[in-house]
Amino acid sequence: MDEQDRLAERFEEHRARLRTVAFKMLGSLSEADDAVQEAWLRLSRSDASLIESLDGWLTTVVARVCLNMLRAREARRERPLDPHVPEPIVSSEDGLDPELEATMADSVGLALVVVLDTLAPAERLAFVLHDMFAVPFDEIAPIIGRSPAATRQLASRARRRIRATPEPDADLVRQREVVDAFFAATREGDFEALMAVLDPDVVRRADLGGAPALGPPEVRGAEAVANGALAAVRRQGPGVVIRPALVNGACGGVIFREGRPLSVMGFTVSDGKIVAIDILADPARVRELDLAFMD
Repeated sequence: MDEQDRLAERFEEHRARLRTVAFKMLGSLSEADDAVQEAWLRLSRSDASLIESLDGWLTTVVARVCLNMLRAREARRERPLDPHVPEPIVSSEDGLDPELEATMADSVGLALVVVLDTLAPAERLAFVLHDMFAVPFDEIAPIIGRSPAATRQLASRARRRIRATPEPDADLVRQREVVDAFFAATREGDFEALMAVLDPDVVRRADLGGAPALGPPEVRGAEAVANGALAAVRRQGPGVVIRPALVNGACGGVIFREGRPLSVMGFTVSDGKIVAIDILADPARVRELDLAFMD
């Protein structure tokens, strides 16, 4: 085995953790894989004998790559005030494959990823590295070009935003009961039944791909969300099928019409009530999702 092969072998020992770090910073598996691949390319071009801690070196490289990706994402976003629903991870209710489950272990649901996506890139990186991976502030500071004290403040500011996000119920069976009740109520046009499963302060966010005819991108309050859900069903017309799925590890559904996926809906259920609904309905982005397992 030559030196490059040994280096590749050492890198593979860290790949799973690096993918998890990148995924939690970016909220996208495809972008996380790109960041990890870039880390390998940089390592393969470096003198590994000069690296004291390979784990620390790789984590720093992945963090820098993710920071650049977050900044580029922010710069090209054309509708900064509209909700951006990150790439959802859709899987069958039988569960995730082992590799994906390891990547998403102790991860954040779709609603929290949406909140993370509203943070400035430096805030997000400081919070994720420190609060989720216990990286000291004095190691994070050089990555974002701030002092350790300023980095601590960034993480604290992000933490306050995150704490405002309700903790989802852990019981998937109970989640499914609530989500199924929501879908049944919308299908039957039962306003009262909808109100019964919605938290009074529920928020519905939708990434519509710039199609205002589909409704407002964000709606708050149980009555407004219930009315919006019933209006959406009327707009969709006949032939719509809702297929249950896990969306970022929580109960959700994929909406199909004539075999074509229209949208992905992720739910956050807390204390038996729906507190958040996040919808990806951008046709171009929905087409990019791997939903073959639902055929």
